[in-house]
Parts: sequence; C-alpha cells; structure tokens
Amino acid sequence: MITRAHADSHTDTCSYAGIVRAKSRRTVSAAKSYSLSTMAPDLQSAGSVKQQIAKLFEESLRTTVPDEGDVEPAIAPCQNPKFGDYQCNNAMGLWSRVKGKGTQFKGPQLVGQAIMNNLPPSEMIESCTIAGPGFVNIILSKHWIAKSIQKMLVHTIETWASEIPVKRAVVDFSSPNIAKEMHVGNLRSTIIGDTLARMLEFSKVEVLRRNHVGDWGTQFGMLIEYLFEKFPSGEVSGDQAIGDLQAFYKASKQRFDSDPAFKERAQRAVVSLQGGEEKYRKAWAEICEISRRGYESVYQRLGVQLEEKGESFYNPYIPRVVELLNEKGLIEESEGARVIFIKGKKIPLIVVKKDGGYNYASTDLAALWYRLYEEKAEWIIYVTDVGQREHFEMVFTAAKQAGWLPAEDNKYPKASHVGFGLVLGEDGKRFRTRSTETVKLVDLLDEAKNRCREALVQRGKSEEWTAEELDKTAEAVGYGAVKYADLKNNRSTNYTFSFDQMLNDKGNTAVYLLYAHARICSIIRRSGKDIEELKKIGTMELDHPDERVLGLHLLQFLEIVEEACTNLLPNILCEYLYNLSEDFTRFYTNCQVVGSAEETSRLLLCEATAIVMRKCFYLLGITPVYKI
Repeated sequence: MITRAHADSHTDTCSYAGIVRAKSRRTVSAAKSYSLSTMAPDLQSAGSVKQQIAKLFEESLRTTVPDEGDVEPAIAPCQNPKFGDYQCNNAMGLWSRVKGKGTQFKGPQLVGQAIMNNLPPSEMIESCTIAGPGFVNIILSKHWIAKSIQKMLVHTIETWASEIPVKRAVVDFSSPNIAKEMHVGNLRSTIIGDTLARMLEFSKVEVLRRNHVGDWGTQFGMLIEYLFEKFPSGEVSGDQAIGDLQAFYKASKQRFDSDPAFKERAQRAVVSLQGGEEKYRKAWAEICEISRRGYESVYQRLGVQLEEKGESFYNPYIPRVVELLNEKGLIEESEGARVIFIKGKKIPLIVVKKDGGYNYASTDLAALWYRLYEEKAEWIIYVTDVGQREHFEMVFTAAKQAGWLPAEDNKYPKASHVGFGLVLGEDGKRFRTRSTETVKLVDLLDEAKNRCREALVQRGKSEEWTAEELDKTAEAVGYGAVKYADLKNNRSTNYTFSFDQMLNDKGNTAVYLLYAHARICSIIRRSGKDIEELKKIGTMELDHPDERVLGLHLLQFLEIVEEACTNLLPNILCEYLYNLSEDFTRFYTNCQVVGSAEETSRLLLCEATAIVMRKCFYLLGITPVYKI
C-alpha cells in the first residue's frame, strides 16, 4: 500500500498569521438580527437552499393538485436576480396535465398563483411574485440568510455538507505506468481524481482512492532481461542499478526493437515472471519499488493520497471473472480470440487473446468485478483521457450484460468514465520540451514553485518573512496555480499550459484567489477583534444590497458542491469560488468594515467568506495562504 498525506484542511478562522495550509400572503417575519448564543445546536444539515425551497413547494404542490400524485418541484436559481433569488417552474407542466380534466384552473398563471398561495409559512421566504405563464419568483429573507450563515460559523462548515445517495465509491485515478517517469499527461488524472475524491468525501461518502498502476504486462520482460544483462552476476543494487528509470526504459525498448535474440529472451522472461519464478519476481518487485519512490515525490508535492492496487493485483481474479462471463453466455470465439460482442460497436471486446494471454480489457473487467463484489462500491469512477472513453463504454456495457450493473445509468451501483482532454503548449500542440520529450511532472511543479518564490522575493517578502514562510507560500501558490489552471476548465476539453497565465495575480487564477483570501484575513487581523468571541456574541445583519448578495452566494456553496459532485465537474466549484471572490470585492468596496457602525456584522461576513473559500481550496487540493 502507498499512503499519501492529505493536504491539511486547517482551521476555520483567519487568526493564524503564518502560512498553513408581488408578495406572498403567507410571508413570515423574522427578527432583524441573530445572536448565536441563542441558537439551537442543530448540527444536521437541513439540505441546500434549493432543497429547502423544494420541500416547501412539495407541500404546496400536494395541496394545489392533490390528484396528480407526487409532483417533483422544479426549483432553479433565477437567471436574472432582479426577479428574485429562486424560481419554481412547475405551473406550465402541471397545466398541460390538468387541463381538460374539469380543473378549476383556467391557465398556467392561475396554477402558479395557487402554488404560491398554498406555500406553508416559512421564515425562509420574504416574498413571492408571479411572472409570465405561472413562474413563481422567490425572494429569500435576508434575516434567514444571516441566521443560516451564523449557524455555520458556530457549528463549522461541515454542517453545510451535502449527502449523496452513495455510501462507498472507488475513484480510480493517476495510474502511471511502472518504469516510466510521471509526465504532464498524468497531471490531469491526478489533479481531477483527487478533487473528485475530496468532494465525495466531503459529501460523507467513503472513498477508496485507487492507483491502478501499470505494473504488469509484456514490457516487464524486456525491463527484467535488460537488468540481468547489465548485472549478469545477479547482484542488483536498487537505484544504482536502474538509475534514471526513463532512460533505462528507453534503452531496454531500443534493444527489444533492434535485437531479435534479446526480444526472444525478453518474451521468455515474461513467461518466467508470470510463472512466479523467484529471480524474476524479485527483479520485477525492485523495478516497481523504484518507480513508486519517484511517484511519491510527485504525490507529496501535490498533497495527494492514493492506495495502490495495480494491474498485477487483479491478475489472480481474471480466470474466475472470464469463467463467470462465459457462464452468462457472453463470451464467443472470434479469429482465435475469446471476445464479447457489444451492441452498437463494430469491434468486439477481446477478453482472452489468441495466444491465451490477457489484456487491458481482461484486467479492467476483473477490477470492476472486484470493486463491485469484494469492495462493495456503489459508484466506480475512472479518471482517464477521453481517448479511453470507448474502451470503458464497452467494459461497462459488458458488465451490464452480465448483470453486474443495472441497465439504467441513473441507478446504483454504477460506473462512470471521467474523460479529460490534452494539455497543450502555447503553440497549440501537445505540451513538450524543446527536445520533443514529454515534460517531467516533478520539473514542472518545481518550476512553478521557483517562479512564485522569485516573485515573492522581488516584492521584498524575503526581508519580511522567515525562510520557511517564503518556501511554504511559494509551494502553496505555485502548486495551487498549476492545479487551478487545470480544474477551472471543463475537463473534457484541451487546455493550454502557460506559466505566465496561471501565475498571473489578476483574473481567474489561483494566485488571485489565494491573495483575495489573504486580504480577508488581513482585514480581520487589522480590526484587532477576537473573531472567535464575535462568533459567540455578535449578530449579523445584511441590510446593504452587496451584503445580501454575498450572503446568498455563501449559502449556495452546498448546492454547488452537490452539482459538481453529481456531474463529476470540478470546474463548477472553480467558477463558484471565483464569483465568490468577486462578490466579496464588491461588498468590501461599497461597505466599510473596520471602524464602521456595522463592524461586528461585517467582520462575521468576512470570516464566513474566508471559511467557505478555504473549504473550496481544500476540495480543489489547494493550500490557502493567510498573509501575502
């Protein structure tokens, strides 16, 4: 097992100065401000704002159309905030169902009016209006928004965690090949997979983080044979023997391609390895271990945790899985191979090759079976490049034909392929160095850190900070910039890797967002107030329009994480985080904090913003900075 250390989630306060990680008739009035000392300690999440509104409208819909059975409320944020905060869009659909049935309603607008009038009393809603053909526009109570934020400040942001209908999931990501240097192509799988795992974990799912490394196959024959050729005495001494693994791999591949006698010996070595011969197993284990040490340096920089279960782990399960598929009548003979024909695909899924050997499909089917039946996972997520989409579609379809997975994609257990595009250079081609070699991931990360350190030194921070503070800030900003530049894009598209763009302190970059967080911490420190004490005795009011906009955006964190998690799209969370920082800037520009009559309330709003930003950073695998 390889255990990687999680990046710390840190504290929920900004006190640490160093670096670590038409109105409705049923409107209910609420008190203007809230003191936390009087609030009941309800630690269970009431659900997202959208879910809480849906519960109210669910009750209204039962009253409005009692004969239509359970009608699911159609709740969505208003596209134009001047109309409201949220909208219920059920009226038109219901009208099409009830017209002609002797209904009391004369059109969709009257259906919408009835839905609004039948809403139960709630402190959430300040007012409702009807627009167009029955759309119910909802304005939330600013007092309820303030109360909800203050409850989070006392009971921590964990009370804002959503719960998805899955108890255990497997996230299969990173998965480099043994004896090959991790390169920028491995970056996207590692970063995207880690963020998906973090979001699922925050949503109270037990996540099995799996590193499905390529540690088995015919290439090991040539690697082992080349190792023996270099050290005929059998005295192999670890790193010294193999040196630069990438160079070692290339040299062995060159011999394999150019020397028929070597190729034959390498093929025999594969048989010896698969037969369990001790000499060959020992050499294989040594090559794997040296690779792991190389990967560990990357995972340590990225703050990524993984447990290795590579191709070799599933090897013993393949014969039984093939037998199970055969018993289901799915395996057929085709041109000497054993295959599964997939409906709608021109070529079959090869399960056993002509020579009786196994391949990627064999291993992936065995891994899927193991994850479903041994690990009892309800959601298995594979994070690879988009080029493997068809392969996984075929594997998942075969699993459905075997009865391992339900036929419907919206039922559990289920398997999902999370495809991502290429990393491009600024020339629009696959990102490489000048020598046409793919960039080593360690070098890329170190360059980002070094550039950040250089920028900090130029700003005079080496005179103000300790060497440790300078180093940790450069790491947090540099590595965070690389991650965010990837995650802010829709994963299915290609993206251009540019240090200049990702390290820019303006615009939608990690640098800008980390600096924004540090500025909020600076505001709180500058006030000289004990923010923990203010949480206990202070009250929050959202009387200024920009306070209310910021407060509502904070409350929408839960539904954003839920949406990003359900759709497996980290860019949704990135967009939320950037918009949050923009809302805060607008608030701070128009609302004096320190020294104002509303100082306590506004300091609490600053603290809530910082807490939500830190949780977003944590979910994205980015370490926050507290001063800059």
